[in-house]
Amino acid sequence: MKIFSLSTVPLLILSCLGVSRVFADSLAAPVNVTIKTLKSNSAVVTWDIPEGDLVIGFAITQQKKDVRMLRFIQEVNTTTRSCALWDLEEETDYIVHVQSISMSGPMSQHSEPLRFRTPKESETQASKSKDEVTMEEVGAQLRAGEFIIIVVVLIMWAGVIALFCRQYDIIKDNEPNTNKDKAKTSSECSTPEHPTGGLLRSKFPKNNNNNNRAPSVNIIEV
Repeated sequence: MKIFSLSTVPLLILSCLGVSRVFADSLAAPVNVTIKTLKSNSAVVTWDIPEGDLVIGFAITQQKKDVRMLRFIQEVNTTTRSCALWDLEEETDYIVHVQSISMSGPMSQHSEPLRFRTPKESETQASKSKDEVTMEEVGAQLRAGEFIIIVVVLIMWAGVIALFCRQYDIIKDNEPNTNKDKAKTSSECSTPEHPTGGLLRSKFPKNNNNNNRAPSVNIIEV
């Protein structure tokens, strides 16, 4: 990038100082020249190139209003469509022209003049502070949202744990009743001779003749 700062030299006689001012009739001037990111001491110039033009660089002329002093910025072998302006003075009016550089070397005519004014340093700081406050508010909202999500998740987990504990208590309460029912059923089916629930039955029929009584044999059937 080539930068020339010229003092008290009109734009029309730049060619006498070695700065090429050859205009190409076939190369149209840049369009849609605008200023972005304007600060008290810097700015960014952007522009568009008409469709079909073969451009390999640009040239920018920066001049203070009502002052015969200008800065000439030139850059080749680039396809960029923007350029940063620096070392500007706050609360100062500037005029900017943009030119395109063709592959054969000649430059296009000047674009329409773009006039802008730099703000005060205090205004820039105030705008920056406002942006910082906005970002802080956004961060606070995000943190609040995260906190709400965490609380909801904890409440859900607490509900699941409480439901599990309730089901566990119900199961524990039913276990003694089940054991009691089993013990009752076992006692109803038992006898003194066979506590486990066997039945006594004589294998031989009764005989009325006491003299010929045969020994009886008791068989326990389970």
